[in-house]
Amino acid sequence: MSDAVLSLSGVQTYYGRIQALRDLSLEVHAGEIVALIGANGAGKTTTLRTISGLLRPARGSITCFGTSLLGLSADAIVRKGVVHSPEGRRIFPRLTVLENLRLGAYARSDNEISADFEMVLSLFPRLRERLKQKGGTLSGGEQQMLAISRALMARPKILLLDEPSLGLSPILVDTIFSVIHDVNRRGVPILLIEQNARKALQVAHRGYVLETGSIVKSGAAQALLADDDVRKAYLGED
Repeated sequence: MSDAVLSLSGVQTYYGRIQALRDLSLEVHAGEIVALIGANGAGKTTTLRTISGLLRPARGSITCFGTSLLGLSADAIVRKGVVHSPEGRRIFPRLTVLENLRLGAYARSDNEISADFEMVLSLFPRLRERLKQKGGTLSGGEQQMLAISRALMARPKILLLDEPSLGLSPILVDTIFSVIHDVNRRGVPILLIEQNARKALQVAHRGYVLETGSIVKSGAAQALLADDDVRKAYLGED
């Protein structure tokens, strides 16, 4: 039996008659950051949407700590500890920062919510200054901080991050990746999709390369960084 926190095996997902994922299999183990890299349209976001219950696979299995996620609603999957910070941030623009963060904890009834609230504000001190501000008035970088913090308020057992650095300045990109590393050090496994493949593989333990819905390479992140095909296709090197 696999000791994976998250396991996908033979997953096939369609948009209508168009097949987006083709027998996709991957695993994330305890303590890992796993990067999923590939060109636009390769199926990376579809993978996360399938895991989080926003899309239903036609075939295959998806398990978290050995329990199947198939057939569960998206909110039930969050309650299982699988939390998705989506591409495009998707914060609630008319709600304040504080209200967005509280919504992240909507499925919780434990006594640790206040501690986690302080934890996310320690990761992103700028949000503490913006608690009463409407989400839609934040800068792009601040909205990304809020999106990740909202996901962390759900106390994930595994965190799915989709393009966390998209559209951000280099300084903010470094901040976001520093936080990703910090969150992982706190014990949260992460499945990371990131347009900046070099950054993703630098922070990850392992990686998968996705092409037209299929995994074509996988291995240790450092090995993928040194792979000639990966360097040419995704790292901009000749």
